[in-house]
Amino acid sequence: MSSVATSRGAVAVATAGRSGMAEVARMFRKSGSAVFGLVLVTALGAAAVLAPLLAPHNPDTIDTARRLARPFTAGHVFGTDEFGRDLLSRLLYGARTSLVVGLAATVLAAVAGSGLGLLAGFVGRWVDQVVMRSIDTLMAFPYFLLAIAIIATLGPGLVNGMVAVAIVNIPFYGRIVRATVLAVKQTEYVEAARALGLSELRLSLSHVLRNCLAPIVVAVTLNVGGMITALAGLSFLGLGVQPPTSDWGSMLSSSRQYMNVAPHVAALPGLAIFLAVLGFNLLGDGLRDALDPRLR
Repeated sequence: MSSVATSRGAVAVATAGRSGMAEVARMFRKSGSAVFGLVLVTALGAAAVLAPLLAPHNPDTIDTARRLARPFTAGHVFGTDEFGRDLLSRLLYGARTSLVVGLAATVLAAVAGSGLGLLAGFVGRWVDQVVMRSIDTLMAFPYFLLAIAIIATLGPGLVNGMVAVAIVNIPFYGRIVRATVLAVKQTEYVEAARALGLSELRLSLSHVLRNCLAPIVVAVTLNVGGMITALAGLSFLGLGVQPPTSDWGSMLSSSRQYMNVAPHVAALPGLAIFLAVLGFNLLGDGLRDALDPRLR
């Protein structure tokens, strides 16, 4: 009888899980802005993945005879930059750099911050005090200034820029997960699981952390846009991605002195950053609303 009851319980849980996901998907589809954000992110992701196939030219090929060419000039749909390099090709390859590094930095910050938040919220006592005071110390520094200070220590470059923006975003995830853990660990099903003899490690991972995934997913989606902007800012200052690697921020930086004679050279990478940030923000807002049971 007990095995039959367990099987029925498992089927009921699975059915409830599927119905819950269906309801989330329905709520998400109801939001036109969320769907638009998903389309934008998907399009940018596809452009980044397919850059070698879509790019009409090598992004690093220099042609000084065609420098600062206007859009739709001699096989260059978006024109060329100050070195005669094809802007469309550099934008496509720049999408690979900006999106991949932005996503990697976000995941790194989310994993580290979530781990610290889980540890602080679940263990509590002096561990909570040490972790939270460390997070408060990081938050006391201006966001961008701290990233620049970290790069000044590590040295400029793509990987160091990614690590720098990931470190300064750790408090964001740490505080979100800690607050969620403090609420979840007081629930009856967690107390019941503890009474059944589950180890603290298994309890924290299989019950507490699982119920923190929804706010983490929303936070990650909303944070990617900020990561892309921060990395573009570092590249703009010459501290992030280094030439000749294609990157939207470095493209903006190198085009500053040509804005009067060739405004498209700066406008196009700026537009790419805008669309990427807009897409992830709209997607994050849609996921947040879809996962909020109060809005159903």
